[in-house]
Amino acid sequence: MSKVTVIGAGNVGATCANVLAFYRIADEVVMLDVKEGVAEGKAIDMLQTAQTLGFETKITGVTGDYSATAGSDVYVVTSGIPRKPGMTREELIGTNAKIVKSVVENCLKNSPNAVFIIISNPMDTMTYLTLKATGLPKNRVIGMGGALDSSRFKYYLSQALKSNPAQIEGIVIGGHGDTTMIPLKRFATCSGVPVSSLLDAAALDKVVSDTMVGGATLTGLLGTSAWYAPGAAGAYVASSVLNDYKRLIPSCVYLEGEYGQSDICIGVPAVIGRSGVERIVDFKLNDEEKALFEKSADAVRKTNNVLKEIGAL
Repeated sequence: MSKVTVIGAGNVGATCANVLAFYRIADEVVMLDVKEGVAEGKAIDMLQTAQTLGFETKITGVTGDYSATAGSDVYVVTSGIPRKPGMTREELIGTNAKIVKSVVENCLKNSPNAVFIIISNPMDTMTYLTLKATGLPKNRVIGMGGALDSSRFKYYLSQALKSNPAQIEGIVIGGHGDTTMIPLKRFATCSGVPVSSLLDAAALDKVVSDTMVGGATLTGLLGTSAWYAPGAAGAYVASSVLNDYKRLIPSCVYLEGEYGQSDICIGVPAVIGRSGVERIVDFKLNDEEKALFEKSADAVRKTNNVLKEIGAL
Protein backbone atom coordinates (compact mmCIF):
# COMPACT_ATOMS: atom_id res chain seq x y z
CA MET A 1 0.00 0.00 0.00
CA SER A 2 1.47 3.32 -1.07
CA LYS A 3 0.57 6.67 0.44
CA VAL A 4 1.28 10.21 -0.75
CA THR A 5 0.48 13.41 1.10
CA VAL A 6 0.16 16.67 -0.78
CA ILE A 7 0.72 19.71 1.42
CA GLY A 8 -1.33 22.60 0.11
CA ALA A 9 -4.70 22.07 -1.61
CA GLY A 10 -4.49 25.04 -3.94
CA ASN A 11 -4.56 24.69 -7.72
CA VAL A 12 -1.18 22.95 -8.01
CA GLY A 13 -1.62 20.72 -4.97
CA ALA A 14 -5.16 19.66 -5.87
CA THR A 15 -4.13 18.92 -9.46
CA CYS A 16 -1.24 16.80 -8.21
CA ALA A 17 -3.56 14.89 -5.87
CA ASN A 18 -6.10 14.38 -8.65
CA VAL A 19 -3.47 12.97 -11.02
CA LEU A 20 -2.14 10.68 -8.29
CA ALA A 21 -5.64 9.34 -7.66
CA PHE A 22 -6.95 9.16 -11.22
CA TYR A 23 -3.93 7.25 -12.54
CA ARG A 24 -3.82 5.06 -9.41
CA ILE A 25 -0.24 6.11 -8.75
CA ALA A 26 -0.87 5.85 -5.01
CA ASP A 27 -3.31 3.68 -3.06
CA GLU A 28 -4.00 6.56 -0.67
CA VAL A 29 -3.73 10.31 -1.18
CA VAL A 30 -4.02 12.85 1.62
CA MET A 31 -4.40 16.58 1.02
CA LEU A 32 -3.60 18.94 3.87
CA ASP A 33 -4.25 22.67 3.91
CA VAL A 34 -4.36 25.40 6.55
CA LYS A 35 -7.59 26.91 5.23
CA GLU A 36 -10.59 25.32 6.89
CA GLY A 37 -12.60 23.01 4.62
CA VAL A 38 -10.63 23.48 1.38
CA ALA A 39 -8.80 20.14 1.38
CA GLU A 40 -11.90 18.33 2.65
CA GLY A 41 -14.10 19.87 -0.04
CA LYS A 42 -11.70 19.10 -2.87
CA ALA A 43 -11.27 15.52 -1.64
CA ILE A 44 -15.05 15.01 -1.71
CA ASP A 45 -15.27 16.58 -5.16
CA MET A 46 -12.57 14.23 -6.48
CA LEU A 47 -14.17 11.18 -4.89
CA GLN A 48 -17.43 12.01 -6.60
CA THR A 49 -15.63 11.35 -9.91
CA ALA A 50 -14.34 7.93 -8.81
CA GLN A 51 -17.20 5.90 -10.27
CA THR A 52 -17.35 8.00 -13.43
CA LEU A 53 -13.61 7.85 -14.07
CA GLY A 54 -13.06 4.37 -12.66
CA PHE A 55 -10.49 4.66 -9.87
CA GLU A 56 -10.45 3.32 -6.32
CA THR A 57 -7.78 5.45 -4.69
CA LYS A 58 -8.61 6.58 -1.17
CA ILE A 59 -8.57 10.39 -0.94
CA THR A 60 -8.69 12.29 2.33
CA GLY A 61 -8.68 16.03 2.94
CA VAL A 62 -7.70 17.54 6.30
CA THR A 63 -7.18 20.97 7.82
CA GLY A 64 -3.82 21.10 9.59
CA ASP A 65 -4.03 17.55 10.96
CA TYR A 66 -0.62 16.06 10.27
CA SER A 67 -1.50 12.85 12.08
CA ALA A 68 -3.62 11.94 9.04
CA THR A 69 -0.43 11.94 6.96
CA ALA A 70 1.32 9.31 9.11
CA GLY A 71 3.02 6.58 7.12
CA SER A 72 3.36 8.59 3.93
CA ASP A 73 5.94 7.31 1.46
CA VAL A 74 6.15 10.67 -0.30
CA TYR A 75 5.25 14.25 0.59
CA VAL A 76 4.66 16.76 -2.19
CA VAL A 77 5.09 20.24 -0.71
CA THR A 78 3.30 23.03 -2.55
CA SER A 79 2.64 25.38 0.38
CA GLY A 80 3.66 29.01 0.47
CA ILE A 81 2.42 32.36 -0.77
CA PRO A 82 2.91 34.00 -4.16
CA ARG A 83 4.82 37.25 -4.39
CA LYS A 84 2.42 40.15 -3.86
CA PRO A 85 2.71 43.69 -5.23
CA GLY A 86 5.24 45.67 -3.22
CA MET A 87 6.70 42.55 -1.58
CA THR A 88 10.48 42.26 -1.70
CA ARG A 89 12.23 39.03 -2.63
CA GLU A 90 13.57 38.85 0.94
CA GLU A 91 10.05 39.12 2.37
CA LEU A 92 8.77 36.39 0.04
CA ILE A 93 11.65 34.06 0.87
CA GLY A 94 11.34 34.79 4.58
CA THR A 95 7.62 34.03 4.66
CA ASN A 96 7.83 30.88 2.56
CA ALA A 97 10.92 29.64 4.41
CA LYS A 98 9.00 29.72 7.71
CA ILE A 99 6.05 27.91 6.12
CA VAL A 100 8.16 25.22 4.44
CA LYS A 101 10.32 24.59 7.53
CA SER A 102 7.26 24.17 9.72
CA VAL A 103 5.55 21.91 7.19
CA VAL A 104 8.54 19.61 6.72
CA GLU A 105 9.18 19.33 10.47
CA ASN A 106 5.56 18.28 11.05
CA CYS A 107 5.71 15.80 8.17
CA LEU A 108 8.86 14.15 9.53
CA LYS A 109 7.26 13.69 12.96
CA ASN A 110 4.63 11.51 11.29
CA SER A 111 6.59 9.92 8.45
CA PRO A 112 10.31 9.91 9.31
CA ASN A 113 11.32 7.86 6.26
CA ALA A 114 9.45 9.79 3.56
CA VAL A 115 10.87 11.27 0.37
CA PHE A 116 10.10 14.97 -0.17
CA ILE A 117 9.21 16.56 -3.50
CA ILE A 118 9.39 20.34 -3.26
CA ILE A 119 7.27 22.60 -5.48
CA SER A 120 7.08 25.67 -3.19
CA ASN A 121 8.71 28.82 -4.56
CA PRO A 122 11.43 29.86 -4.97
CA MET A 123 11.82 26.15 -5.60
CA ASP A 124 15.62 25.76 -5.75
CA THR A 125 16.01 27.71 -2.52
CA MET A 126 13.15 25.92 -0.74
CA THR A 127 14.67 22.57 -1.74
CA TYR A 128 18.02 23.68 -0.31
CA LEU A 129 16.30 24.92 2.86
CA THR A 130 14.48 21.61 3.32
CA LEU A 131 17.71 19.67 3.05
CA LYS A 132 19.77 21.93 5.31
CA ALA A 133 17.12 22.57 7.95
CA THR A 134 16.28 18.89 8.43
CA GLY A 135 19.61 17.18 7.91
CA LEU A 136 17.85 14.62 5.70
CA PRO A 137 19.98 12.45 3.40
CA LYS A 138 20.37 14.24 0.07
CA ASN A 139 18.61 11.46 -1.85
CA ARG A 140 15.32 12.15 -0.04
CA VAL A 141 14.85 15.78 -1.10
CA ILE A 142 13.91 16.52 -4.71
CA GLY A 143 12.90 19.80 -6.33
CA MET A 144 10.30 19.36 -9.08
CA GLY A 145 11.30 22.27 -11.39
CA GLY A 146 13.28 20.37 -14.01
CA ALA A 147 10.40 18.00 -14.74
CA LEU A 148 8.06 20.93 -15.38
CA ASP A 149 10.54 23.00 -17.40
CA SER A 150 11.38 19.97 -19.53
CA SER A 151 7.69 19.33 -20.25
CA ARG A 152 7.40 22.92 -21.46
CA PHE A 153 10.52 22.52 -23.61
CA LYS A 154 9.03 19.39 -25.21
CA TYR A 155 5.75 21.21 -25.81
CA TYR A 156 7.42 24.08 -27.66
CA LEU A 157 9.58 21.64 -29.64
CA SER A 158 6.48 19.68 -30.68
CA GLN A 159 4.78 22.89 -31.81
CA ALA A 160 7.78 23.98 -33.86
CA LEU A 161 8.16 20.52 -35.40
CA LYS A 162 4.39 19.97 -35.78
CA SER A 163 5.03 16.62 -34.15
CA ASN A 164 3.38 14.42 -31.53
CA PRO A 165 4.76 15.47 -28.10
CA ALA A 166 5.22 11.79 -27.22
CA GLN A 167 7.94 11.58 -29.89
CA ILE A 168 9.96 14.41 -28.35
CA GLU A 169 12.78 14.13 -25.84
CA GLY A 170 14.22 17.24 -24.27
CA ILE A 171 15.85 18.15 -20.98
CA VAL A 172 16.13 21.43 -19.08
CA ILE A 173 18.76 21.84 -16.37
CA GLY A 174 19.82 24.72 -14.11
CA GLY A 175 17.72 26.89 -11.84
CA HIS A 176 13.94 26.96 -12.03
CA GLY A 177 13.55 30.53 -13.24
CA ASP A 178 13.06 32.55 -16.40
CA THR A 179 16.72 33.55 -16.55
CA THR A 180 18.35 30.55 -14.90
CA MET A 181 16.96 27.50 -16.70
CA ILE A 182 18.98 25.92 -19.52
CA PRO A 183 17.07 24.00 -22.22
CA LEU A 184 19.68 21.62 -23.62
CA LYS A 185 18.91 21.99 -27.33
CA ARG A 186 21.98 19.91 -28.28
CA PHE A 187 20.43 16.82 -26.66
CA ALA A 188 16.83 17.28 -27.86
CA THR A 189 15.47 14.66 -30.28
CA CYS A 190 12.34 13.78 -32.22
CA SER A 191 11.95 10.02 -32.69
CA GLY A 192 15.67 9.73 -32.04
CA VAL A 193 16.66 12.37 -34.60
CA PRO A 194 18.47 15.46 -33.22
CA VAL A 195 16.14 18.44 -33.51
CA SER A 196 19.12 20.53 -34.62
CA SER A 197 18.87 18.69 -37.94
CA LEU A 198 15.12 19.33 -38.19
CA LEU A 199 14.93 23.00 -37.16
CA ASP A 200 17.14 25.88 -38.24
CA ALA A 201 19.10 27.79 -35.60
CA ALA A 202 16.60 30.67 -35.41
CA ALA A 203 13.63 28.33 -34.88
CA LEU A 204 15.48 26.34 -32.24
CA ASP A 205 16.57 29.51 -30.42
CA LYS A 206 12.94 30.64 -30.38
CA VAL A 207 11.92 27.34 -28.79
CA VAL A 208 14.55 27.88 -26.11
CA SER A 209 13.45 31.46 -25.38
CA ASP A 210 9.76 30.46 -25.36
CA THR A 211 10.56 27.69 -22.88
CA MET A 212 12.41 30.04 -20.57
CA VAL A 213 9.43 32.38 -20.30
CA GLY A 214 6.89 29.56 -20.40
CA GLY A 215 5.66 30.16 -16.86
CA ALA A 216 5.42 33.92 -17.31
CA THR A 217 3.54 33.43 -20.60
CA LEU A 218 0.88 31.41 -18.81
CA THR A 219 0.67 33.87 -15.93
CA GLY A 220 0.04 36.62 -18.47
CA LEU A 221 -2.74 34.62 -20.13
CA LEU A 222 -4.35 33.26 -16.97
CA GLY A 223 -3.76 36.10 -14.54
CA THR A 224 -2.26 33.57 -12.13
CA SER A 225 0.36 30.84 -12.12
CA ALA A 226 -0.24 27.65 -14.10
CA TRP A 227 -1.34 24.52 -12.27
CA TYR A 228 -2.10 21.58 -14.61
CA ALA A 229 1.50 21.02 -15.75
CA PRO A 230 3.12 21.78 -12.36
CA GLY A 231 0.70 19.47 -10.55
CA ALA A 232 1.20 16.69 -13.10
CA ALA A 233 4.98 17.11 -12.92
CA GLY A 234 4.87 16.63 -9.15
CA ALA A 235 2.81 13.46 -9.57
CA TYR A 236 5.20 12.23 -12.29
CA VAL A 237 8.18 12.50 -9.95
CA ALA A 238 6.20 10.84 -7.14
CA SER A 239 5.26 7.94 -9.41
CA SER A 240 8.92 7.26 -10.18
CA VAL A 241 9.62 7.07 -6.44
CA LEU A 242 6.61 4.93 -5.51
CA ASN A 243 7.03 2.46 -8.37
CA ASP A 244 10.82 2.48 -8.43
CA TYR A 245 10.68 3.38 -12.12
CA LYS A 246 14.24 4.75 -12.12
CA ARG A 247 13.23 7.39 -14.65
CA LEU A 248 15.82 9.92 -15.77
CA ILE A 249 14.15 13.14 -14.61
CA PRO A 250 15.88 16.52 -14.53
CA SER A 251 15.50 17.41 -10.86
CA CYS A 252 16.69 19.98 -8.36
CA VAL A 253 19.06 17.94 -6.20
CA TYR A 254 22.02 18.53 -3.90
CA LEU A 255 25.40 18.57 -5.62
CA GLU A 256 28.73 17.64 -4.09
CA GLY A 257 31.10 18.27 -6.98
CA GLU A 258 28.86 17.08 -9.82
CA TYR A 259 28.74 19.50 -12.73
CA GLY A 260 31.49 21.48 -11.00
CA GLN A 261 29.20 22.67 -8.18
CA SER A 262 28.92 21.96 -4.47
CA ASP A 263 26.61 22.92 -1.59
CA ILE A 264 23.72 23.82 -3.87
CA CYS A 265 20.40 22.33 -4.97
CA ILE A 266 19.93 22.88 -8.71
CA GLY A 267 18.47 21.04 -11.69
CA VAL A 268 20.51 18.23 -13.24
CA PRO A 269 19.61 14.91 -14.89
CA ALA A 270 18.94 12.39 -12.10
CA VAL A 271 17.66 8.84 -11.84
CA ILE A 272 14.65 8.82 -9.50
CA GLY A 273 13.66 5.56 -7.82
CA ARG A 274 12.31 4.16 -4.57
CA SER A 275 14.98 5.78 -2.43
CA GLY A 276 14.58 9.12 -4.17
CA VAL A 277 17.66 10.38 -6.02
CA GLU A 278 19.56 7.24 -6.95
CA ARG A 279 22.28 8.83 -9.07
CA ILE A 280 23.14 11.96 -11.00
CA VAL A 281 23.90 11.50 -14.70
CA ASP A 282 26.76 13.47 -16.26
CA PHE A 283 25.71 14.82 -19.66
CA LYS A 284 29.25 16.01 -20.49
CA LEU A 285 28.34 19.63 -21.11
CA ASN A 286 30.30 21.62 -23.68
CA ASP A 287 32.01 24.90 -22.81
CA GLU A 288 28.97 27.03 -23.69
CA GLU A 289 26.64 24.87 -21.59
CA LYS A 290 29.10 24.82 -18.69
CA ALA A 291 29.26 28.62 -18.71
CA LEU A 292 25.45 28.86 -18.68
CA PHE A 293 25.24 26.36 -15.84
CA GLU A 294 27.82 28.25 -13.77
CA LYS A 295 25.90 31.49 -14.31
CA SER A 296 22.67 29.77 -13.27
CA ALA A 297 24.31 28.35 -10.14
CA ASP A 298 25.58 31.82 -9.19
CA ALA A 299 22.03 33.19 -9.42
CA VAL A 300 20.61 30.36 -7.31
CA ARG A 301 23.32 30.88 -4.68
CA LYS A 302 22.47 34.57 -4.52
CA THR A 303 18.88 33.63 -3.63
CA ASN A 304 20.08 30.98 -1.17
CA ASN A 305 22.19 33.60 0.60
CA VAL A 306 18.99 35.41 1.56
CA LEU A 307 18.18 32.44 3.82
CA LYS A 308 21.32 33.16 5.82
CA GLU A 309 20.77 36.93 5.80
CA ILE A 310 17.29 36.55 7.31
CA GLY A 311 18.39 33.84 9.78
CA ALA A 312 16.40 31.00 8.20
CA LEU A 313 19.54 28.85 8.15
